[in-house]
Amino acid sequence: MAISAADVKKLRDETGAGMMDCKKALTEAGGDFAQAEKILKEMGLAAVAKRQDRATENGRVFVKTGNGKAVVLSLSCETDFVAQNKDFAKLGDDLCTVILEKGYTEINAELEDMVNALIAIIKENMHLAKFSVYDIPEGGYASTYIHGDGAVAVLVMLQSDKPEIFKEADVEEFTHNLALHAAAYKPQFLDEKSVSKDYEAEQLSIFQKQVETDEKLANKPDKVKEGIVRGKLSKLYKEVCFVDQAYVKDDTKSVSQMLDAVGKAHGAKLSITAYCVYQAGVTA
Repeated sequence: MAISAADVKKLRDETGAGMMDCKKALTEAGGDFAQAEKILKEMGLAAVAKRQDRATENGRVFVKTGNGKAVVLSLSCETDFVAQNKDFAKLGDDLCTVILEKGYTEINAELEDMVNALIAIIKENMHLAKFSVYDIPEGGYASTYIHGDGAVAVLVMLQSDKPEIFKEADVEEFTHNLALHAAAYKPQFLDEKSVSKDYEAEQLSIFQKQVETDEKLANKPDKVKEGIVRGKLSKLYKEVCFVDQAYVKDDTKSVSQMLDAVGKAHGAKLSITAYCVYQAGVTA
């Protein structure tokens, strides 16, 4: 039977599949729309399977809050062109919504099916790379930020003994600036206490080697050399620990000093309890 352009357009509007695929499915189904949709789904699943091995080195990242939680999510794809596609952006937002509404903490079949559905339409491999979920506790506040068109996503979790201060304009601006800070400096740890033992041991080994091979320090006492090593480690902490870094808006003060100052101005204690920074295309 002849398949009209109107029928093809109708099926395309309903499924989002390509015009040629819609025409092929309708022809195969003899004009039966329900059967054509089934055929399109089968075609889509086959297309997804063919694309699974393609590299997904582009993408975008997302951050969203709701239901007392916050999620940061990374969605990857093959090309930057698709990363800027509005349907790709909507998929990321929809994934965040489902995760928050259903309390998911790991990638599962439902989330993968959502991704596969768009692969079938756009015909490019995509991958839900990872996501992190955080509870927003009572008295807590989540500051979020997206840089550019989903190049960097940031979540900064804060706590105060007077949570009402988060409604103050200057505090709200400060929490936003903390998210900007994290996006700019991408701290590796929150504070010294959160530095991993392996990381610390590795850095100490490097600094010790530097001191041992420095001819100017050859005749210095071991105690002096150890002090130099510890000094190097302390300096490193100021570079990699969020609260010890120089504040992005005033490098004469550290982030921890700014937290104290802003909190004190409102007669409260203010602290960062957690943070997360995702970069598009980075899955580790």
